Amino acid sequence: MLRNLHKTCQICNRKPDIFAGFIGICPDCLQKQPDYSIELSQSSHALARDLWNLPGSIPTDSNLECSICSNHCKIGEGNLGYCGIRTNIQGSIRNRAKNNGFMHTYLDSLPTNCCNTYFCPAGPQGHTSRYSYTDGPEYGYYNLASFLYGCNFSCLGCQNDQHRNISTAEEYSVEKFVHQIEINPKISCVCFFGGSPEPQLPFAIRAARKALASVKESKRLLRICWEWNGSGNEKLAQSAVKLSLNSGGNAKFDLKYYSQTLSLVISGVDNRQSFRNFENCFNKFYSSRPDYPLLSATTLLIPGYISLDEIEKITSFLSLLDRSIPYSLLIFHPDSFLSDLPVTPRKQVEKSFEVATKYLDNVHIGNKHLLHYS
Repeated sequence: MLRNLHKTCQICNRKPDIFAGFIGICPDCLQKQPDYSIELSQSSHALARDLWNLPGSIPTDSNLECSICSNHCKIGEGNLGYCGIRTNIQGSIRNRAKNNGFMHTYLDSLPTNCCNTYFCPAGPQGHTSRYSYTDGPEYGYYNLASFLYGCNFSCLGCQNDQHRNISTAEEYSVEKFVHQIEINPKISCVCFFGGSPEPQLPFAIRAARKALASVKESKRLLRICWEWNGSGNEKLAQSAVKLSLNSGGNAKFDLKYYSQTLSLVISGVDNRQSFRNFENCFNKFYSSRPDYPLLSATTLLIPGYISLDEIEKITSFLSLLDRSIPYSLLIFHPDSFLSDLPVTPRKQVEKSFEVATKYLDNVHIGNKHLLHYS
């Protein structure tokens, strides 16, 4: 079956208890032979992406470079960037939707199950403040969940695979997005997620600014939040985080891996920009709002592949900025091309939590209900 392509490790020809057949490299060999692992993984990514008519690797077929994210695709006339969203139209790199965006929205009752609900002022532990309507959970209000199609990563275990099906996506204008908020006074926050917002940040930022301007006169709360991989254009990322700062929202960075080998093998691209953007946004904005965290980070505990050393290096990086930064360890469930992996074993969760709490004071475990299946 395509999703479980390799029966044994392509390097050692063994099959350990925890092994992702589509990756085709066991965790032990991935650590011992990083360069060869990266080389072998390229064919897996190309095969997976071909199913969605996406470029198999970062394009290099032009002198015209896209600056929307850390991939810096060089896109030929009429071709697509790695994200599937950006294209070269007559010598200009732009969104395929031109001035619009590819998006799907829905109302999500508050408090939501988002990654930051455990410290959000609208969440279960919320309290009355300038950022919330109620003392405690913000019942009776909604998050306008704004799912942006496309992603600059190619995660083999993506749990929102539909973002790649861009041909069926609805085109949204800024005006349509803002109108939804204007007619529903119970919308008190917006969360841009996906996929990941990076390929469509110009559109999302315009939409967020217009929405905030539209509710300003009525003094409505409208928290702007982001859930992303964090590897977008530095200036755009800072513009987005500034909207969260001023509106009472937050930005969740998915710090997936510290190891660049893991990033290239499992997500297809280098994620160092995620760490640079996190640190830059922290230095620029974090101290401006001491009463409620502006930034948070998460790591998905992929069984076997995310080691305790990874958790230690990620949390050490965060602690050098501030030990109080909220950090979530997300329990993995089998999906997409990693459907042959188990739910994160309880022992891995417990030991990862133990390591993380050595460095950080606000560590959370997400998707706890999945432990029932581990």
